[in-house]
Amino acid sequence: MSSRTLPLLFINLGGEMLYILDQRLRAQNIPADKAKKVPIADWIEADRRRVMNDIITTMFNKKFLEELFKPQELYSKKALRTVFDRLAHASIMRLNQASMDKLYDLMTMAFKYQVLLCPRPKDILLVCFNHMDAIKDFVKDTPNILSQVDETYRQLIEIYSPLSSGEFQLIRQTLLIFFQDMHIRVSIFLKDKVQNSNGRFVLPTSGPVPYGTQTPGLIRLFSCNGEEVKRQQFRNGGNYAGVLREGSFDMFGDRVIKLGTNMYSVSRPVETHMSGTSKNSAQHAKVNTAPNPLAKEELNLLARLMGGLEVQKPGNADSGFRVNLFATDEEEEEALISRPNDLSFGVINIQATKDLQANAELAKIMGEFTEAGEPCTSPSSKGDDLLAMMDGL
Repeated sequence: MSSRTLPLLFINLGGEMLYILDQRLRAQNIPADKAKKVPIADWIEADRRRVMNDIITTMFNKKFLEELFKPQELYSKKALRTVFDRLAHASIMRLNQASMDKLYDLMTMAFKYQVLLCPRPKDILLVCFNHMDAIKDFVKDTPNILSQVDETYRQLIEIYSPLSSGEFQLIRQTLLIFFQDMHIRVSIFLKDKVQNSNGRFVLPTSGPVPYGTQTPGLIRLFSCNGEEVKRQQFRNGGNYAGVLREGSFDMFGDRVIKLGTNMYSVSRPVETHMSGTSKNSAQHAKVNTAPNPLAKEELNLLARLMGGLEVQKPGNADSGFRVNLFATDEEEEEALISRPNDLSFGVINIQATKDLQANAELAKIMGEFTEAGEPCTSPSSKGDDLLAMMDGL
Protein backbone atom coordinates (compact mmCIF):
# COMPACT_ATOMS: atom_id res chain seq x y z
CA MET A 1 0.00 0.00 0.00
CA SER A 2 1.32 3.42 -0.95
CA SER A 3 1.41 6.19 1.67
CA ARG A 4 1.09 8.83 -1.08
CA THR A 5 -2.33 7.81 -2.41
CA LEU A 6 -4.71 9.85 -0.24
CA PRO A 7 -4.08 13.32 -1.80
CA LEU A 8 -4.67 11.98 -5.33
CA LEU A 9 -7.83 10.15 -4.24
CA PHE A 10 -9.24 13.19 -2.47
CA ILE A 11 -8.47 15.73 -5.21
CA ASN A 12 -9.78 13.55 -8.04
CA LEU A 13 -12.97 12.62 -6.20
CA GLY A 14 -13.39 16.26 -5.22
CA GLY A 15 -13.03 17.29 -8.85
CA GLU A 16 -15.73 14.83 -9.91
CA MET A 17 -17.99 16.11 -7.13
CA LEU A 18 -17.59 19.68 -8.38
CA TYR A 19 -18.43 18.60 -11.95
CA ILE A 20 -21.67 16.98 -10.76
CA LEU A 21 -22.72 19.81 -8.46
CA ASP A 22 -22.00 22.42 -11.13
CA GLN A 23 -24.20 20.55 -13.60
CA ARG A 24 -27.02 20.11 -11.09
CA LEU A 25 -26.87 23.70 -9.86
CA ARG A 26 -27.24 24.93 -13.42
CA ALA A 27 -30.27 22.69 -13.90
CA GLN A 28 -31.83 23.33 -10.48
CA ASN A 29 -35.33 24.79 -10.45
CA ILE A 30 -35.80 27.99 -8.46
CA PRO A 31 -38.49 28.13 -5.71
CA ALA A 32 -41.29 30.53 -6.57
CA ASP A 33 -40.86 32.73 -3.48
CA LYS A 34 -37.19 33.35 -4.29
CA ALA A 35 -37.85 33.83 -7.98
CA LYS A 36 -40.13 36.80 -7.16
CA LYS A 37 -37.44 38.64 -5.20
CA VAL A 38 -34.59 38.56 -7.72
CA PRO A 39 -34.19 37.83 -11.42
CA ILE A 40 -33.99 34.06 -11.89
CA ALA A 41 -30.86 34.11 -14.08
CA ASP A 42 -28.97 36.30 -11.60
CA TRP A 43 -30.05 34.13 -8.66
CA ILE A 44 -28.88 30.93 -10.33
CA GLU A 45 -25.47 32.27 -11.35
CA ALA A 46 -24.77 34.05 -8.06
CA ASP A 47 -25.80 31.07 -5.96
CA ARG A 48 -23.92 28.60 -8.15
CA ARG A 49 -20.72 30.63 -7.85
CA ARG A 50 -21.14 30.96 -4.10
CA VAL A 51 -21.57 27.21 -3.65
CA MET A 52 -18.62 26.35 -5.89
CA ASN A 53 -16.38 28.98 -4.26
CA ASP A 54 -17.28 27.85 -0.74
CA ILE A 55 -16.63 24.18 -1.49
CA ILE A 56 -13.34 24.85 -3.30
CA THR A 57 -12.19 27.18 -0.50
CA THR A 58 -12.86 24.42 2.04
CA MET A 59 -11.36 21.73 -0.17
CA PHE A 60 -8.05 23.61 -0.51
CA ASN A 61 -7.89 24.95 3.03
CA LYS A 62 -4.22 25.35 4.00
CA LYS A 63 -4.40 23.46 7.31
CA PHE A 64 -6.44 20.70 5.73
CA LEU A 65 -3.94 20.23 2.90
CA GLU A 66 -1.04 20.12 5.36
CA GLU A 67 -2.63 17.08 6.96
CA LEU A 68 -3.71 15.62 3.63
CA PHE A 69 -0.24 15.63 2.06
CA LYS A 70 1.45 13.93 5.01
CA PRO A 71 2.48 10.32 4.16
CA GLN A 72 -0.30 8.11 5.53
CA GLU A 73 -2.20 4.95 4.79
CA LEU A 74 -5.48 5.13 2.93
CA TYR A 75 -8.31 4.79 5.43
CA SER A 76 -11.75 3.27 5.12
CA LYS A 77 -14.54 4.12 2.71
CA LYS A 78 -16.76 5.28 5.57
CA ALA A 79 -14.15 7.73 6.84
CA LEU A 80 -13.60 9.16 3.36
CA ARG A 81 -17.35 9.38 2.80
CA THR A 82 -17.64 11.41 6.01
CA VAL A 83 -15.10 13.91 4.69
CA PHE A 84 -17.08 14.38 1.47
CA ASP A 85 -20.37 14.64 3.35
CA ARG A 86 -18.87 17.56 5.23
CA LEU A 87 -17.32 19.05 2.11
CA ALA A 88 -20.57 18.92 0.12
CA HIS A 89 -22.32 20.89 2.89
CA ALA A 90 -19.61 23.53 3.24
CA SER A 91 -21.92 26.12 1.67
CA ILE A 92 -25.61 27.05 1.68
CA MET A 93 -26.43 23.97 -0.42
CA ARG A 94 -28.09 20.98 1.27
CA LEU A 95 -28.39 17.39 0.04
CA ASN A 96 -30.58 14.75 1.63
CA GLN A 97 -29.21 11.24 2.22
CA ALA A 98 -30.42 9.76 -1.09
CA SER A 99 -28.90 12.57 -3.16
CA MET A 100 -25.64 12.35 -1.20
CA ASP A 101 -25.52 8.59 -1.85
CA LYS A 102 -26.00 9.20 -5.54
CA LEU A 103 -23.39 11.96 -5.61
CA TYR A 104 -20.78 9.75 -3.94
CA ASP A 105 -21.58 6.82 -6.25
CA LEU A 106 -21.07 8.98 -9.34
CA MET A 107 -17.81 10.39 -7.97
CA THR A 108 -16.29 7.03 -7.10
CA MET A 109 -17.32 5.19 -10.27
CA ALA A 110 -16.07 7.99 -12.52
CA PHE A 111 -12.63 8.06 -10.91
CA LYS A 112 -12.46 4.25 -10.80
CA TYR A 113 -13.05 4.18 -14.57
CA GLN A 114 -10.33 6.79 -15.09
CA VAL A 115 -7.81 4.79 -13.03
CA LEU A 116 -8.60 1.64 -15.01
CA LEU A 117 -8.11 3.43 -18.33
CA CYS A 118 -4.84 5.19 -17.50
CA PRO A 119 -2.27 3.97 -20.09
CA ARG A 120 0.55 4.27 -17.53
CA PRO A 121 0.40 4.42 -13.72
CA LYS A 122 2.08 7.84 -13.91
CA ASP A 123 -0.84 9.15 -15.98
CA ILE A 124 -2.94 9.19 -12.79
CA LEU A 125 -1.14 12.44 -12.07
CA LEU A 126 -2.28 13.82 -15.45
CA VAL A 127 -5.87 12.87 -14.52
CA CYS A 128 -5.39 14.83 -11.30
CA PHE A 129 -4.07 17.82 -13.25
CA ASN A 130 -7.13 17.70 -15.54
CA HIS A 131 -9.33 17.95 -12.45
CA MET A 132 -7.16 20.75 -11.08
CA ASP A 133 -7.35 22.66 -14.38
CA ALA A 134 -11.15 22.50 -14.28
CA ILE A 135 -11.26 23.57 -10.62
CA LYS A 136 -8.99 26.48 -11.44
CA ASP A 137 -11.38 27.53 -14.18
CA PHE A 138 -14.29 27.48 -11.71
CA VAL A 139 -12.56 30.12 -9.54
CA LYS A 140 -10.71 32.08 -12.22
CA ASP A 141 -12.46 35.30 -11.14
CA THR A 142 -11.65 34.87 -7.43
CA PRO A 143 -7.93 35.62 -6.84
CA ASN A 144 -7.75 34.54 -3.19
CA ILE A 145 -9.18 31.09 -3.94
CA LEU A 146 -7.05 30.86 -7.07
CA SER A 147 -3.92 31.24 -4.95
CA GLN A 148 -5.01 28.25 -2.85
CA VAL A 149 -5.41 26.14 -5.98
CA ASP A 150 -2.02 27.25 -7.34
CA GLU A 151 -0.36 26.25 -4.06
CA THR A 152 -1.88 22.78 -4.40
CA TYR A 153 -0.44 22.54 -7.92
CA ARG A 154 2.99 23.29 -6.50
CA GLN A 155 2.67 20.67 -3.79
CA LEU A 156 1.53 18.04 -6.29
CA ILE A 157 4.47 18.77 -8.59
CA GLU A 158 6.96 18.83 -5.72
CA ILE A 159 5.78 15.55 -4.17
CA TYR A 160 4.85 13.42 -7.18
CA SER A 161 7.23 14.48 -9.97
CA PRO A 162 10.26 12.71 -8.39
CA LEU A 163 8.40 9.41 -7.93
CA SER A 164 9.50 6.41 -9.99
CA SER A 165 7.28 4.28 -12.24
CA GLY A 166 7.25 1.60 -9.56
CA GLU A 167 5.96 4.03 -6.94
CA PHE A 168 3.18 5.18 -9.29
CA GLN A 169 2.31 1.52 -9.92
CA LEU A 170 1.96 1.06 -6.15
CA ILE A 171 -0.33 4.12 -6.01
CA ARG A 172 -2.45 2.68 -8.82
CA GLN A 173 -2.64 -0.69 -7.09
CA THR A 174 -3.70 1.00 -3.82
CA LEU A 175 -6.48 2.88 -5.63
CA LEU A 176 -7.74 -0.28 -7.35
CA ILE A 177 -7.82 -2.13 -4.01
CA PHE A 178 -9.90 0.74 -2.61
CA PHE A 179 -12.35 0.57 -5.55
CA GLN A 180 -12.45 -3.21 -6.07
CA ASP A 181 -15.83 -3.86 -4.36
CA MET A 182 -17.62 -0.86 -5.90
CA HIS A 183 -19.82 -1.91 -8.83
CA ILE A 184 -22.45 0.84 -9.10
CA ARG A 185 -24.17 1.05 -12.46
CA VAL A 186 -24.13 4.54 -13.99
CA SER A 187 -26.37 5.42 -16.94
CA ILE A 188 -23.68 7.36 -18.81
CA PHE A 189 -21.36 4.36 -18.76
CA LEU A 190 -24.17 1.91 -19.58
CA LYS A 191 -25.31 3.99 -22.57
CA ASP A 192 -21.74 4.28 -23.84
CA LYS A 193 -21.42 0.49 -23.43
CA VAL A 194 -18.31 0.81 -21.28
CA GLN A 195 -20.04 -0.81 -18.29
CA ASN A 196 -21.88 -4.13 -18.04
CA SER A 197 -25.20 -4.66 -16.29
CA ASN A 198 -23.35 -6.13 -13.28
CA GLY A 199 -21.53 -2.82 -12.77
CA ARG A 200 -18.14 -3.98 -14.05
CA PHE A 201 -16.31 -1.91 -16.65
CA VAL A 202 -15.49 -3.02 -20.18
CA LEU A 203 -11.84 -2.22 -20.94
CA PRO A 204 -10.98 -1.44 -24.58
CA THR A 205 -8.63 -3.59 -26.63
CA SER A 206 -7.77 -0.73 -28.98
CA GLY A 207 -6.66 2.87 -28.81
CA PRO A 208 -3.43 4.72 -27.98
CA VAL A 209 -0.60 2.79 -26.37
CA PRO A 210 1.30 4.23 -23.39
CA TYR A 211 3.75 6.98 -24.23
CA GLY A 212 7.22 5.62 -24.97
CA THR A 213 6.01 2.20 -26.07
CA GLN A 214 5.52 0.67 -29.51
CA THR A 215 2.27 -0.62 -30.95
CA PRO A 216 1.98 -4.41 -30.59
CA GLY A 217 2.32 -6.60 -33.69
CA LEU A 218 6.08 -7.09 -34.16
CA ILE A 219 8.44 -9.77 -32.80
CA ARG A 220 12.16 -9.11 -33.09
CA LEU A 221 14.77 -11.85 -32.64
CA PHE A 222 18.35 -11.06 -31.60
CA SER A 223 21.57 -13.04 -31.75
CA CYS A 224 23.89 -13.67 -28.82
CA ASN A 225 25.83 -10.56 -29.88
CA GLY A 226 22.73 -8.38 -29.57
CA GLU A 227 22.24 -8.00 -33.32
CA GLU A 228 18.75 -8.17 -34.76
CA VAL A 229 18.52 -11.21 -37.01
CA LYS A 230 14.80 -11.59 -37.73
CA ARG A 231 11.47 -9.78 -37.61
CA GLN A 232 8.07 -11.40 -37.55
CA GLN A 233 4.65 -9.73 -37.77
CA PHE A 234 1.54 -10.99 -35.95
CA ARG A 235 -2.08 -9.92 -35.65
CA ASN A 236 -2.55 -7.96 -32.43
CA GLY A 237 -6.36 -8.26 -32.37
CA GLY A 238 -6.93 -4.55 -31.95
CA ASN A 239 -6.55 -1.13 -33.52
CA TYR A 240 -3.65 0.50 -31.69
CA ALA A 241 -2.01 3.85 -32.28
CA GLY A 242 1.21 5.38 -31.01
CA VAL A 243 1.31 8.53 -28.86
CA LEU A 244 3.37 11.32 -30.41
CA ARG A 245 3.92 13.37 -27.26
CA GLU A 246 3.63 13.12 -23.50
CA GLY A 247 1.17 15.14 -21.46
CA SER A 248 2.50 18.11 -19.50
CA PHE A 249 3.22 17.56 -15.79
CA ASP A 250 3.76 21.29 -15.21
CA MET A 251 1.29 23.78 -13.74
CA PHE A 252 0.33 24.86 -17.27
CA GLY A 253 0.29 22.83 -20.47
CA ASP A 254 -1.55 20.30 -22.60
CA ARG A 255 -2.31 17.14 -20.60
CA VAL A 256 -2.94 15.21 -23.89
CA ILE A 257 -5.18 12.59 -22.23
CA LYS A 258 -8.83 13.50 -21.66
CA LEU A 259 -9.38 11.35 -18.58
CA GLY A 260 -10.46 13.58 -15.71
CA THR A 261 -12.14 16.23 -17.83
CA ASN A 262 -15.80 17.12 -17.29
CA MET A 263 -18.04 14.43 -18.80
CA TYR A 264 -21.15 16.34 -17.64
CA SER A 265 -20.48 19.34 -19.88
CA VAL A 266 -23.15 17.94 -22.22
CA SER A 267 -26.42 17.78 -20.29
CA ARG A 268 -27.83 14.29 -19.98
CA PRO A 269 -29.56 12.46 -17.10
CA VAL A 270 -27.36 10.34 -14.87
CA GLU A 271 -28.73 7.46 -12.82
CA THR A 272 -27.02 5.08 -10.43
CA HIS A 273 -28.09 1.58 -9.44
CA MET A 274 -26.48 -0.75 -6.95
CA SER A 275 -25.63 -4.05 -8.63
CA GLY A 276 -26.20 -7.44 -7.06
CA THR A 277 -22.48 -7.85 -6.54
CA SER A 278 -22.33 -4.67 -4.47
CA LYS A 279 -25.30 -5.74 -2.35
CA ASN A 280 -23.71 -9.11 -1.64
CA SER A 281 -20.40 -7.45 -0.77
CA ALA A 282 -22.19 -5.09 1.61
CA GLN A 283 -23.99 -8.02 3.25
CA HIS A 284 -20.74 -9.90 3.74
CA ALA A 285 -19.19 -6.79 5.24
CA LYS A 286 -22.11 -6.42 7.62
CA VAL A 287 -21.74 -9.98 8.94
CA ASN A 288 -18.19 -9.25 10.09
CA THR A 289 -18.87 -7.14 13.20
CA ALA A 290 -15.45 -7.53 14.81
CA PRO A 291 -13.90 -4.15 15.69
CA ASN A 292 -11.25 -2.90 13.31
CA PRO A 293 -7.88 -2.89 15.14
CA LEU A 294 -6.96 0.27 13.22
CA ALA A 295 -10.18 2.08 14.10
CA LYS A 296 -8.63 4.14 16.90
CA GLU A 297 -5.77 5.35 14.71
CA GLU A 298 -8.20 6.07 11.91
CA LEU A 299 -10.42 8.17 14.16
CA ASN A 300 -7.37 10.10 15.37
CA LEU A 301 -6.41 10.79 11.75
CA LEU A 302 -9.94 11.81 10.85
CA ALA A 303 -10.10 14.21 13.78
CA ARG A 304 -6.87 15.91 12.72
CA LEU A 305 -7.80 15.89 9.05
CA MET A 306 -11.26 17.33 9.49
CA GLY A 307 -10.22 19.72 12.23
CA GLY A 308 -8.68 21.85 9.47
CA LEU A 309 -11.96 22.19 7.59
CA GLU A 310 -13.59 25.49 8.39
CA VAL A 311 -17.19 25.30 7.26
CA GLN A 312 -18.98 28.57 6.69
CA LYS A 313 -22.40 28.28 8.27
CA PRO A 314 -25.28 30.27 6.77
CA GLY A 315 -26.60 33.16 8.80
CA ASN A 316 -30.01 31.54 9.18
CA ALA A 317 -31.82 28.38 8.19
CA ASP A 318 -33.72 30.08 5.37
CA SER A 319 -30.54 31.05 3.53
CA GLY A 320 -29.84 27.46 2.50
CA PHE A 321 -31.35 25.66 -0.43
CA ARG A 322 -31.65 22.01 -1.33
CA VAL A 323 -30.12 20.41 -4.42
CA ASN A 324 -31.73 17.30 -5.87
CA LEU A 325 -29.52 14.93 -7.88
CA PHE A 326 -32.58 13.05 -9.16
CA ALA A 327 -34.86 14.05 -12.02
CA THR A 328 -37.85 14.60 -9.69
CA ASP A 329 -38.52 14.82 -5.96
CA GLU A 330 -40.56 11.60 -6.23
CA GLU A 331 -37.52 9.70 -7.52
CA GLU A 332 -35.42 11.07 -4.68
CA GLU A 333 -37.98 10.01 -2.06
CA GLU A 334 -38.26 6.56 -3.62
CA ALA A 335 -34.47 6.16 -3.59
CA LEU A 336 -34.34 7.20 0.06
CA ILE A 337 -37.01 4.64 1.01
CA SER A 338 -35.35 1.83 -0.96
CA ARG A 339 -31.86 2.71 0.31
CA PRO A 340 -30.23 -0.50 1.60
CA ASN A 341 -29.59 -0.63 5.33
CA ASP A 342 -26.05 -1.78 4.49
CA LEU A 343 -25.23 1.80 3.50
CA SER A 344 -26.05 3.14 6.94
CA PHE A 345 -23.07 4.14 9.01
CA GLY A 346 -22.59 2.20 12.23
CA VAL A 347 -20.81 3.43 15.32
CA ILE A 348 -17.80 1.57 16.73
CA ASN A 349 -17.26 1.78 20.48
CA ILE A 350 -13.61 2.52 21.12
CA GLN A 351 -11.85 2.43 24.48
CA ALA A 352 -9.65 5.49 24.06
CA THR A 353 -8.92 6.73 27.60
CA LYS A 354 -5.32 7.62 26.82
CA ASP A 355 -6.37 9.52 23.74
CA LEU A 356 -8.86 11.55 25.78
CA GLN A 357 -5.98 12.79 27.85
CA ALA A 358 -3.57 13.34 24.97
CA ASN A 359 -5.86 14.78 22.33
CA ALA A 360 -8.27 17.56 23.31
CA GLU A 361 -9.90 17.60 19.88
CA LEU A 362 -10.71 13.88 20.03
CA ALA A 363 -12.03 14.32 23.56
CA LYS A 364 -14.60 16.82 22.28
CA ILE A 365 -15.74 14.35 19.64
CA MET A 366 -16.03 11.46 22.11
CA GLY A 367 -17.92 13.68 24.51
CA GLU A 368 -20.73 14.05 21.98
CA PHE A 369 -21.54 10.33 22.20
CA THR A 370 -23.87 8.82 24.80
CA GLU A 371 -23.00 5.80 26.90
CA ALA A 372 -24.92 3.60 24.47
CA GLY A 373 -22.58 4.62 21.67
CA GLU A 374 -25.22 6.54 19.75
CA PRO A 375 -25.01 10.24 18.75
CA CYS A 376 -26.93 12.58 21.02
CA THR A 377 -30.29 13.80 19.73
CA SER A 378 -30.15 17.48 20.63
CA PRO A 379 -31.40 19.72 17.81
CA SER A 380 -28.82 21.18 15.46
CA SER A 381 -28.95 23.36 12.39
CA LYS A 382 -26.93 20.82 10.40
CA GLY A 383 -28.04 17.54 11.98
CA ASP A 384 -26.62 15.32 14.65
CA ASP A 385 -24.06 13.43 12.63
CA LEU A 386 -20.27 13.50 12.77
CA LEU A 387 -20.17 16.45 10.40
CA ALA A 388 -22.00 18.68 12.88
CA MET A 389 -19.82 17.49 15.76
CA MET A 390 -16.69 18.48 13.88
CA ASP A 391 -17.98 22.05 13.51
CA GLY A 392 -17.23 22.73 17.15
CA LEU A 393 -13.52 21.96 16.81
